[in-house]
Amino acid sequence: MSTVQSEPLFQISPSAGGHGLSLSDSAAKRLAELGAAEGHPVLLRVAVDGGGCSGFQYRFELVETAEADDIRIAADGQAAVVDPVSLPFLKGSEIAFVDDLAGAQFVVRNPNAASSCGCGVSFSI
Repeated sequence: MSTVQSEPLFQISPSAGGHGLSLSDSAAKRLAELGAAEGHPVLLRVAVDGGGCSGFQYRFELVETAEADDIRIAADGQAAVVDPVSLPFLKGSEIAFVDDLAGAQFVVRNPNAASSCGCGVSFSI
């Protein structure tokens, strides 16, 4: 008989050191709003893919459950998850939600990015 683990194996909080990933208050508030609109809690999956105009690009997706090897970043009862392959590219980053003239979107404030494109979706290291 096998069991499926629904919670991630690892958890990293900003105060715990490790990779120092954090979820901003603005991102947590937006995730709470999205969960309320959906009628159930949602997680923000953040991943790094090859491509984009600067070499790598961020991918954001709303999901209901985490994968077994995801790293969970929580704030104010809300959470984002990151896969272990994307984690090194996001070390020390903050996941935030911004609503400005360019639009409303989740963003990654990544101290590892040497450069990024104008829209902030792709970056290079």
